[in-house]
Amino acid sequence: MRSTPMRIQRLYRFTSPALIVATAALLAACSTPGPMQSSTEPGAVPVEQAPGKPEVTPQMAAAAEVLQRMATQHDRLYRVAAPLLIDNAALCTKHARNLLGFTAKNRYTYPGQYNEAAWVVLGMDEHLQVTNVLNGSGAAKAGLRQGDRLLAAAGTPLPVGPNALSKAGAVFGPIMAKQASLPLSIERSGKPRDLTIPVTRACAFAIELGNADNINAYADGSRVMVTRGMLGFAQNDDEVAYVVARTMAHNMLGHAATQRNAATIGSIIDNLTAITPDTSMLIGSGGIRAMPAADDVAADRLAVYLLARAGYRYEGASAFWKRLAATYPAKILNSYTANHPATPMRVAAIDKTVVEVKAKQSAKKPLVP
Repeated sequence: MRSTPMRIQRLYRFTSPALIVATAALLAACSTPGPMQSSTEPGAVPVEQAPGKPEVTPQMAAAAEVLQRMATQHDRLYRVAAPLLIDNAALCTKHARNLLGFTAKNRYTYPGQYNEAAWVVLGMDEHLQVTNVLNGSGAAKAGLRQGDRLLAAAGTPLPVGPNALSKAGAVFGPIMAKQASLPLSIERSGKPRDLTIPVTRACAFAIELGNADNINAYADGSRVMVTRGMLGFAQNDDEVAYVVARTMAHNMLGHAATQRNAATIGSIIDNLTAITPDTSMLIGSGGIRAMPAADDVAADRLAVYLLARAGYRYEGASAFWKRLAATYPAKILNSYTANHPATPMRVAAIDKTVVEVKAKQSAKKPLVP
C-alpha cells in the first residue's frame, strides 16, 4: 500500500467530536480533517492527480484549502488542551476515563465536496488513519503517529469504508473492557508494524473547534468548544489555555445542567462543528442564558488550578479576561462577555486564586482547590 503524503499527515491533526479515543466513544473525533504534509511549499495544497482518481477541479482544490486552514487551528487547540486533560485527571472525578489517546478517520468522515477533496486532493481513502495523537498519552509514548493506517486490533481486522468509524468501536470496546492496553497493528510508509497502546487516564472532554468568527467558547457538560474567532483573539497559547481551562471547569462543575443550558449549548456545538455551519443560530443570545456570577467565580477559581497543574503561566489570566471584556463588552450579543457578564467579580476571584496557588507552590503543597 502506498505511503501517506506528508501534507496528509499534517491535515490529519484536524479532527472532531472527540479529542481522544475512549472506551465509551472509541474512535469518535471532530467533523473535520487533520493537517496533511507533502513536498509542496508551506500552505499549498497538492493537486497532482493520482492514477484512477478524477481530475482535480477548482472546487476540490478550494475545499481542500478550507480543510487545511481549519486543520491549523484545530492542531493548536489540541496541542494546548493535551496537558489540561491529562494533568488534571485527578480533579475530573466524574469525567475522568481510561483513554487510548488518538483519533482516526477516513475520507467518509467528511460530507459532500469535502469527502471528494479529502480523497482526490489530500489522499485519504477507505482505511481509518490516525488523525491526532494526544501529547503525553499512551498512544504517543507507544510511538503512534499521525497518518498511521489502522489495520487490526488484537488480531481483529478493523473495518473500512463509509461506516468504518462507528464499526471500529465494536472492535475496540471488548478489548478495552478486559485489559489495560491495546495491541494495535498499523501500516506506516507501506510497512506493517505492531504497537501496544497503554491506556491514559484523562479528563474525557471532547475538544471541538467552532467554525464561526464570534468570540466565544461553549461547554455542554461533555464537550469544550472554542470558536475560531476566540482563537484569533488569543495572542498566545497561554491565553488559549485560559479559555480551555475555564470551559473545562464549567463542565467539571456541572453548570450547563444546573442552568438548564445543556441542550441549547449542545445544539450550538453540533452546528458549529460543521465545516459550513448555520451561523443564524448565533443571532441574538443564541438562546443561552447568562451565567450567574457565583458559577462564573467558581469556574475561574478552578480554572487557575487546572492551568497551574498543567504547567501554564496562569498569572496573566485576569488581564486576558479584562482585555476581552473591554474589546467585546456584554452589549455585543452572543459574545463571551454577554454570556459571562460578571467581569469585576471574576477578576477579583482570579487574582485571589493566583495568590493562593502561588503560596501552595512555594510551600510544595498539593494543588487542590
